[in-house]
Amino acid sequence: MAGGWTRDGAVQDQIDDSVTDAVSAARARMPRGESEKFCEECGEQIPERRREALPGVKTCIACQSGRDRAVAHTTINRRGSKDSQLR
Repeated sequence: MAGGWTRDGAVQDQIDDSVTDAVSAARARMPRGESEKFCEECGEQIPERRREALPGVKTCIACQSGRDRAVAHTTINRRGSKDSQLR
């Protein structure tokens, strides 16, 4: 089903692109390398099990939770519907 001047399947292509972009952004934020023993933000010791589970981790759970809450999500509207263009 296409809307307006788009071809059939264009909406699904836009959805797929949005998901691909979100996955790429999440992978880019994942830690890599050797884990720190102490949190970069508060200095508390990072538990060994967390360091084993997430290679390259640099923050404790409490500080990472704060960082995760502060992440801004994009509001790009890939659909380009007439309603969204009028806002």
